[in-house]
Amino acid sequence: MKLVIISGRSGSGKSTALQALEDVGFYCIDNLPAKLLPDLINHMLDDDAQLTRIAACIDARNLSSNLEKLPDIWRQFKQHPQISVELLYLDASHETLLKRYSSTRRRHPMAELISNLPDSIEYEHTLLAPIADLADLRIDTTRLSIYELRDTIKLRVADRKEQSLSLQFESFGFKHGVPMDVDMVFDMRILPNPYWVAELRKFTGLDQPVIDFLSQEDDVTEMIKDIRQYLDKWLPHFMQNNRSYITVGIGCTGGQHRSVYVAEQLGNHFKTHMNNVNIRHRELH
Repeated sequence: MKLVIISGRSGSGKSTALQALEDVGFYCIDNLPAKLLPDLINHMLDDDAQLTRIAACIDARNLSSNLEKLPDIWRQFKQHPQISVELLYLDASHETLLKRYSSTRRRHPMAELISNLPDSIEYEHTLLAPIADLADLRIDTTRLSIYELRDTIKLRVADRKEQSLSLQFESFGFKHGVPMDVDMVFDMRILPNPYWVAELRKFTGLDQPVIDFLSQEDDVTEMIKDIRQYLDKWLPHFMQNNRSYITVGIGCTGGQHRSVYVAEQLGNHFKTHMNNVNIRHRELH
């Protein structure tokens, strides 16, 4: 049985994630009290495992006494021989969550404890921190549309084969901040910058003029080779340590040229021998 536990701050897209899994055949449960999860799963296992893929959303709408039990429950499931469990944590920047709640005028789950919306959002972050620390996969939805989030869930979670690693290369611009959901970061700002070539500035790392420029630079080729060799060596160790997801951040100044090109080169290399590799360019929207 495959069990996906979805958690995260309110407004981060948990309902969208749950719907995306339901669309591909998961039996989905929203706002399940954490303490009921073991009995529910055991009952389903006793029922001849007719339901083989289950997703449950457990978040701050739980009573705090229930929520505190989730880390121990997650650890128990990790040791269960009949269950493959993953904890998916969604989040977004404080400012983004504030805008989303202000625009929808929905009542925040923490409103009964804290009437001020910014403080409610921050308190929820503190409350869920122990769960976030356990996450197998963290997704920052700050810059993701509903459709992009749905695609990410389907590609990285639903389509991932058992015992395989989901690998994502994410380009970004340091001037816009480092993504919250990356596991490791490589800095491309020391490489030759097409931005300073006037005729290349309007293009991105996906366009042939920039590709031709960067592919002829020895430093760029060496950087890609070194990162590739590092990942070739160490990704098997991550897998042996039961890691199911790795997100590699590739950053340059603006996230338009160098990081995009390098992320594409690395992603296309690993697609040749891995079955779940995704490339995302955060600043290209």
